[in-house]
Amino acid sequence: MLSLSFFFWSTLVVALISFWWQSDRARGFAYGHALKYCKEQGLQLLDQSMVLSSVKPVRGESGGLHLRRRYRFEFATTGETRYRGWVELYGIRLHRLEVEPHVLPGSHVDETLH
Repeated sequence: MLSLSFFFWSTLVVALISFWWQSDRARGFAYGHALKYCKEQGLQLLDQSMVLSSVKPVRGESGGLHLRRRYRFEFATTGETRYRGWVELYGIRLHRLEVEPHVLPGSHVDETLH
């Protein structure tokens, strides 16, 4: 006969595996959004990595509960200076993509920042 503790530990293991799988999937979506943005703007995504900076439960626009994941990435315009950007997902949907002010590719440092 199976004990209650077996069901508890089995459920916990399944929940952890599910969370890990969903987090990996969300990271892939965040990376894709950052890569697409960088290509469209003529920027270079550095290190090809996304760093998870925060996770917290939030209510979405429809009122449902989602995990808000915020990922940090770095990019360059001229290859010399690194800038930071952030991708924020609600579940696996893009909520916001932000980048630090940076010099546009092909412009001079004295010109306007983007």
